[in-house]
Amino acid sequence: MNAIYPGSFDPITFGHLDIIERGCRLFDQVYVAVLRNPNKQPMFSVQERLEQIAKAIAHLPNAQVDSFEGLTVNYARQRQAGAILRGLRVLSDFELELQMANTNKTLASDLETVFLTTSTEYSFLSSSLVKEVARFGGNVEHFVPSHVAAALYDQFHPVVERDRLT
Repeated sequence: MNAIYPGSFDPITFGHLDIIERGCRLFDQVYVAVLRNPNKQPMFSVQERLEQIAKAIAHLPNAQVDSFEGLTVNYARQRQAGAILRGLRVLSDFELELQMANTNKTLASDLETVFLTTSTEYSFLSSSLVKEVARFGGNVEHFVPSHVAAALYDQFHPVVERDRLT
């Protein structure tokens, strides 16, 4: 069975990668799907996020990165996926995720949502938190792959200033 793992991934974190790696052990193919949401102003373009994710998952032979817009259930059908993979960090995530899962189930009764709890060491981690730490010059290499950390620093700090931070 194939699964999709939809999200904004702005940027991808080790928490996301934890879910992807574990999902790859459960499913034949995992499509990491960057949602193109015209209502959001992401830090990184869709193309930049696709490239960041592709590099981060290159070691996983049954993971692919893609992008989509519109309903998640339609994208799942397009990819012939039987499951939507979702990560849960904390209890507060569950309420929104359950609402989305029930909506998706109503729209596509043959599609299952599979929840994986994030490993403990990543349970506090969010893309927003990572961006905040990077914005103020903190080290984010414990939270994201090094190529993503470099891209974050490039966004917030000119090269000359970044050299002073390290």
